[in-house]
Amino acid sequence: MLTILHRDEQLIAIDKPAGLLVHRTGIDRHETRFAVQLLRDQIGARVQPVHRLDKGTSGVLLFAFDAGTTRRMGAQFAGNEVAKTYLAIVRGWPPESGSVTHALSRTHDDYGNALAAVEPQPARTDFRRLATVELPCAVDRHPTSRYALVALAPRTGRRHQLRRHLKHIAHPIIGDATYGKGVHNRFFQREFGCHRLLLACVALEFRHPSTGEDVAIRAPLGDCFAAICGRLGWSDSARPVAAN
Repeated sequence: MLTILHRDEQLIAIDKPAGLLVHRTGIDRHETRFAVQLLRDQIGARVQPVHRLDKGTSGVLLFAFDAGTTRRMGAQFAGNEVAKTYLAIVRGWPPESGSVTHALSRTHDDYGNALAAVEPQPARTDFRRLATVELPCAVDRHPTSRYALVALAPRTGRRHQLRRHLKHIAHPIIGDATYGKGVHNRFFQREFGCHRLLLACVALEFRHPSTGEDVAIRAPLGDCFAAICGRLGWSDSARPVAAN
């Protein structure tokens, strides 16, 4: 049963669990469970996603009940008018705050097909460091291992933007099999029983497409993510934060 975070006549939002695809793609042809179909079956109505979350990312996922609402919300996302806040656990200690403005190119479409080379597109992610820890474990080449909890606010919507931007500044997200570092991912698997990407969309803020009123939707961290934050002493820092 999917957790419903918000519902009105035009929109519905769920707390997507990590590991669940939004819809069918060619990349994961073996998958049989999709958020779109599960939600349709649960509420007995057709829905259309107005944005996407990666399979490994948990948190707020927004759907519309009709094509007009989908189009209007899609325009808000495309125009970067939706404030999005993510939490992530990363390797190392990034600066207290900053912006990553590394341009990104799209190499594959939504079905896993290679695309012709295109010019990299501008991309920006703002970040804030919320908490840090230094563990007495030689995970990599140092005698201790540092990790941080960060809040991320993507100002553009490029494919895998947050994961690629964190890799670019040498603070990859824990659990990222594509852009992360395997030795740290395996440490979190052994030490915390964590087999997921530690990235969650905890807040969406936007203008309602029908009423024009401001809407703010929050999602708690999933059990595994929250448990790790608890063990690292980050429970207060990891409470849902407002998009900024």
